[in-house]
Amino acid sequence: MNYDAIEILFAEDSMDDATLAMRALKKGGLSNPIFHVKDGAEALDFMYCRGAYASRNIEKIPKLLLLDLKMPKVSGIQVLEKIKSEPAFKAIPVVILSSSKEDPGIQRCYDLGANSYIVKPVESDNFFQTIKELGFYWMILNQPPR
Repeated sequence: MNYDAIEILFAEDSMDDATLAMRALKKGGLSNPIFHVKDGAEALDFMYCRGAYASRNIEKIPKLLLLDLKMPKVSGIQVLEKIKSEPAFKAIPVVILSSSKEDPGIQRCYDLGANSYIVKPVESDNFFQTIKELGFYWMILNQPPR
């Protein structure tokens, strides 16, 4: 796989959610290369070109990071905090995906630099539509600073 072509990094520990979301993005017309990682540690390894991703060019950064909050090893909040503290990664839009709107971390996510906080709909049809629209907005409509 050409990791340097990745435009969307998707960190999600639920394989069901990841499969559905990636299908929704493709059905929504996005042809941007998407790469799925299963936990926060793997997301950081990808971003910092460590471990299995050591050969990846660090200058080829994703255009969007979709980030689940509750992941094993390293939480989504920890990934967000690390990414947004790095000048080279600060401008990458980060969309937080969570299963709860009651989460006290919503404000913390925005304080750390999250660009959006989306509550994952429980029904798969609604989840599919939400992710499809999210991809369209961030990859087509949104104008990044670079």
